[in-house]
Amino acid sequence: MDALAERRALRGEVVVEAAARDLETLQVLAALRMAVFRDWPYLYNGNPVDEAAYLAEFLSDPAAVMIVARHDGRAVGAATASRLARQPAALSEPLVRAGFAADDTFYFGESVLLGDYRGRGIGHAFFDLREAAARAAGATACTFCAVVRGERHPLRPENARDLASFWRKRGYASLDGVTTAMDWKDRDRPISTFHQMQFWARRL
Repeated sequence: MDALAERRALRGEVVVEAAARDLETLQVLAALRMAVFRDWPYLYNGNPVDEAAYLAEFLSDPAAVMIVARHDGRAVGAATASRLARQPAALSEPLVRAGFAADDTFYFGESVLLGDYRGRGIGHAFFDLREAAARAAGATACTFCAVVRGERHPLRPENARDLASFWRKRGYASLDGVTTAMDWKDRDRPISTFHQMQFWARRL
């Protein structure tokens, strides 16, 4: 973690680096998650208490890492990663069945970035630093999952961004038939519902 914290990727005036896993940083990441995931495609209607609890659990793994992008000291984006073996069964079991060893795989929890800062290479920096953390922990593969939304979803914007090409350029492939389901409350629904999540992965 100390070696990783020394690695910085400068993207214009934005600094991207590993961050301490203290309460203040967790609160900042919780706020970023709620702001970014409220938009397409997640449409997530979260609350700070649940967010902080989720992040504290996710980052309880000693090998976990949190990457933060800051502009003039203000957090504008963040990404997390930790060992697949420390994830709930809904995440680990589909991948284990697909041939990934939980102890040798790093799971990327989220990558959130405010809209004004997209297209500057910060997403690449998030992947670079998380993959470096995975290698430092002895992992041989990295994985993440993304929500699946229909083309005709009523809240789908006309200019919806498809990140599949970006992920493929990073060496990740969609794992055919490897999915899970996660529940959260969409901003246009009164209760939580389950959402299909597609896994992507690459070998290191």
